[in-house]
Formats: sequence, structure tokens, C-alpha cells
Amino acid sequence: MIALRQNIAAMAGYVPGFQPEDVASYIKLNTNENPYPPSPQVIEAIAREVGEGLRRYPDAASRLAREEAAKLYGFDPSWIIMANGSDEVLNNLIRAFAGEGEEIAYIHPSYSYYGTLAEVQGAKVRTFGLTEEFEPEGMPERYDGKLLFLTNPNAPLGFTYSQDYIADLAGRISGMLVVDEAYVDFAEENSLELVRSFENVVVTRTFSKSYSLAGMRLGLAIARPEVIAALNKIRDHYNLDRLAQAAATAALHDQAYFLECVAKIKETRAWFTAELAKIGYHVIPSSGNYVFATPPDRDGTRVYQGLYDRKILVRHFTDPKLSHGLRITIGTKEEMARTIEALIEIGPGC
Repeated sequence: MIALRQNIAAMAGYVPGFQPEDVASYIKLNTNENPYPPSPQVIEAIAREVGEGLRRYPDAASRLAREEAAKLYGFDPSWIIMANGSDEVLNNLIRAFAGEGEEIAYIHPSYSYYGTLAEVQGAKVRTFGLTEEFEPEGMPERYDGKLLFLTNPNAPLGFTYSQDYIADLAGRISGMLVVDEAYVDFAEENSLELVRSFENVVVTRTFSKSYSLAGMRLGLAIARPEVIAALNKIRDHYNLDRLAQAAATAALHDQAYFLECVAKIKETRAWFTAELAKIGYHVIPSSGNYVFATPPDRDGTRVYQGLYDRKILVRHFTDPKLSHGLRITIGTKEEMARTIEALIEIGPGC
């Protein structure tokens, strides 16, 4: 149980000794939150729900939010399920498709919480490493596990798999291929068309990153109606409250604001990547709202501590595959400029 709590804390970007009340005094670039506020339409929608109506249960089917997502993504609402964060969908996919002792797999490094969720359900966990070309290492010609989770864009590294590669992979596995697109809104392409082409493809999304709603806990999945029906059977009946449903519907509706925020983050990402290169950092080209950057001396711990001392929080992983670098969330242009200044002060090391 202690190990489970530590794993959950690590996935949340926990910093030892760091208290929540300290956040206001730090530049917080460690949990991939959006630096911009939610759409004004979201705030208005939530405000409209605050009142007498809160005494009534919410719509158990989240119909308005599903209908808005269906219009945006071009699917019938029967292909969409809303969730209390995308983690709820990931957990329920394991519950629905992997029994105790059955195998699920994911790529390492990526979102290691898949393994934690599987262990809670008593499923076995298998991981595939990455080649230098960022392809799964040791993937069999035919994979017969119950679920394979593919984080695309990859977190924490930021690269993407091509749609041709994902389509090929979908045809090579007998179980479900879950394409976790938590960061796809910052990328150039997505896997939604593969959901139409393959019965075993599920796409999951979150509102935490591109829609600035990490504090609201919202997610969704798009899959064949029979898969959505299976997930509906095991989710909490009222899994989204009235405020969350209103927020999701308004966020999806206000695409103009959404696209403006995403464009600013992508522009800042490009600028920050170029500035890192100027001071000798190696940066993997990123399609997320973060970059994975390696200092010239490959001492991620040293640079992490230097930034922490300057009240800038970034994510450092102790995993040997990642400890040489840092995952840095893209904040505002001003925050990223201050981060570059701090990295110059810290220096390249030996």
C-alpha cells in the first residue's frame, strides 16, 4: 500500500517538502497545467448552475456534453462516454476487458499509472521499452494481451507515433488498443479516424490540458457503441456532477477560445525549444504542452535543484531512463523567459 501511494504521488508531480500554500510563490511548470484560464463561457456556464438546481441529481448520461463532443468530433453520441477525468476511463477499460491475472501492456516510458490501475484490478502488467527510433521494443508480431495502452503524444518525451504505425499496431493485437490522447490537441494529427476503421481502437481525451480544466476532473472516450455500452455498465451512475457537465459542454462549444490558447502554447513551445538549443540543451521535438530537455552534462538532478532553488518547479524523474533530463511544462512566454534566464544562471555543468 505504501508503494501504491508513492506511485500515485509521483504521477501527480509531488515534490517532497512542498506544501500547497507555497504554490503562489513559484513558477509551476511540473504538472502540465494550462497557463491560461478556462473559456469565459465555461465560467458563465458554471455560474448558471450554481443555485437551486444543485439539489437535484445531474443527468446520469451527460447527454448535453456528449452531444457537443459528438458534433465537434463527427460521431454519434452513442460512440462517446464522458468521465470523471480520463483516469476514470482508463481504469474502467481495465475493469471491462482485463480480468484478474490477465495481461495489459504499455510503453515505458509513458504514463506509468496504467500499471498502478492494472495492479489494483489484479491484472498482470507488461511493459515494452523504446528503441532509439521511439518504437516499442520487443513488440511481438502478434500481441495477445487484453489491452495495450499507447500514449500519443508520448508523455513525458513528447514525440508522436504516425497514424500509419498506429493502424498497423491495431491490426496486430487481439485485444483493445487504447490510444491515450491527453495531449493531442497540441499535436498535428489524431487517431479518431482509426476508431471508425478498427473495432478494437479506443481514443481517450482529457479536459485538463488544452481546455484548462485540470481542477474540474473531466475526460471522455470515443469508441464503438458496444465498447461504450460496456463502459457505461461499470461507471459510477452519476459520475459527473452538474457543474462538470456544464463546464464540459461550454468548453467544447467555445472552439475559438480553445484554438487561441492552443496556438499561444504551441508558439511558446517553439520559442522555448529554440532557446534551450542555444544554451546547449538537447530537446526532443514535442507535440505536447511540455518539452523533455537534457542539459549538456546530462545531470537532470543538478538542474532540477537549481530551478527549485530559484522557485521554478519542473518535473524530474528518478527512473534511469529519464533522470538525465527534465520535463518542463510550457507556461506563459514570461514564465518560459524566466526559466531560460534561470538555466543560464545554473550553467551547463561539467
